[in-house]
Amino acid sequence: MSKIVMIGAGSVIFTKHLMVDILGFPELRGSTISLVDIDPIRLKTAKLMVQRVAEAVGSNAAIEATMDRREALKNADYVINAVQVGMHEATLTDFNIPRKYGLKQTIGDTIGVGGVFRGLRTIPVLLDICREMEELCPDALLLNYTNPMAILTLAVARGSGIKAVGLCHSVQHTAARLSEYISAPLNEVSYRVAGINHMAWFLEFRHDGGDAYPRLFKAMEDPAIFGRDKVRFEMMKRLGYFVTESSEHMAEYVPYFIKRDDLIERFDVPIDEYLRRSEKNLETFEETRQSLERGEPVEIERSEEYAAFIIHSMETGVERSFNGNVLNTGLITNLPQDSCVEVPCLVNKAGVQPCHVGALPPQLAAMNRTNINVQQLTVEAALTGKREYVYHAVMMDPHASSVLSLDEIWAMVDELIEAHGELLPKFKSNLKRSWLS
Repeated sequence: MSKIVMIGAGSVIFTKHLMVDILGFPELRGSTISLVDIDPIRLKTAKLMVQRVAEAVGSNAAIEATMDRREALKNADYVINAVQVGMHEATLTDFNIPRKYGLKQTIGDTIGVGGVFRGLRTIPVLLDICREMEELCPDALLLNYTNPMAILTLAVARGSGIKAVGLCHSVQHTAARLSEYISAPLNEVSYRVAGINHMAWFLEFRHDGGDAYPRLFKAMEDPAIFGRDKVRFEMMKRLGYFVTESSEHMAEYVPYFIKRDDLIERFDVPIDEYLRRSEKNLETFEETRQSLERGEPVEIERSEEYAAFIIHSMETGVERSFNGNVLNTGLITNLPQDSCVEVPCLVNKAGVQPCHVGALPPQLAAMNRTNINVQQLTVEAALTGKREYVYHAVMMDPHASSVLSLDEIWAMVDELIEAHGELLPKFKSNLKRSWLS
């Protein structure tokens, strides 16, 4: 049976969701599940959670828990990455320092200055995992769930030969939301989605064999519906297509919504939203830990995540499709080759096979490229160790550049690099002032 490694298993609720999905398949119930985390308390809690899940679904899986990542990776077939480098404290830094300069954020995990520094913290760790995989399980598939998805997937493609795909749930969540907006059952709608992670586009949205976009535009006229997704509906009004990630995310990927207080109020942009979620996650973990230790039952409910379906398809040959994040090898013809794209993929015993999309509508490709610029420069900074690319990445960010001057961007980046310290790559150069003298 297959060996499935979960790195970052201390994200206990997410681990539970994936393991309910995986061990819920009869063909996967005899798998070896190897849990890895650097926090012994979280790791102990994760093992207890997975054991409870296995008991509930009738699985005889061998469940291991170790802080020795190399030991876990030996002979692995699938490696799921869900690490968060720096945890809550690093997230506080990502928000607090930019706020001093007048730069507000909502989520800060994709692009923007928060996404850039989350990427810089995570790339070295993820590439270390890949190097260990090359040695210990070279044929394994890496399933990455950690954000910033596009930045990390591109770094893996450029820095490793490991097979990898980035997985997100924004397509599934948005499809469910759109079906609600047009009052159609989710199982009756179909769609074709492509672009980049968190900014992919519903190129087709259909119900009962017909185009459902006219109904979506009509639904948008209802103030109650528009009020549930103001930023995304506003962008659909301007671009003609609906985007995959939430309004609170989308607001900071473009320069239109957070640069003034009146716009923040008009579009109900939830500033510092991720800080609240991160604090809640800490509370939820502690509540979950105590509940498990009291022996309380674990709720068993399948999630909409792709990982289990991918593993099951590769093990059994059952063919499925999903939206995955992969290197652009001509899949979207009007986006750069050296970028990560989110496209429909097939999966079966032959593995993950990304599908050719062709050209996006030009306005959508143009919007994607503004984010790709930041992603590429962040990866360049991490792989080359050149500090100047960090400044360039933030300079090119649509939101940061709509609020801050160049001097402010430079000073903010300097302060963030100092604050994150050893969590960042070792930068080999510092040209930040020579260009200005």
